[in-house]
Amino acid sequence: QVQLVESGGGLVQAGGSLRLSCTASGRTFSSYVMGWFRQAPGKEREFVGAITKGGGATYYADSVKGRFTISRDNAKNTVYLQMDSLKFEDTAVYYCAARSGPGLAVVTPIRYDTWGQGTQVTVSS
Repeated sequence: QVQLVESGGGLVQAGGSLRLSCTASGRTFSSYVMGWFRQAPGKEREFVGAITKGGGATYYADSVKGRFTISRDNAKNTVYLQMDSLKFEDTAVYYCAARSGPGLAVVTPIRYDTWGQGTQVTVSS
């Protein structure tokens, strides 16, 4: 299994941008579909988006489609979440997660095998 570490969170004004990174240990990173989730205080963990093992396809939640972009660099064992046009409601702890099973549009957290520790994103209005 891989171990995941997120970075890049912080405080940003509404309308601004942030890029999150998630770096994996181990040599099997390219064997995993990678997903991003977020969790706001008092709310359930919410699917943000996912990217296929080779990086050729992505899938996004409607709430972030057109504003967020997921990419990956398998040579660097890293997946990215570029967040543009941030809104106050994007405020949450953001987590990356790895899944070894097939399929891309898998939005249920329990279907993911490994999780990072999360990074806080705060958008000021």
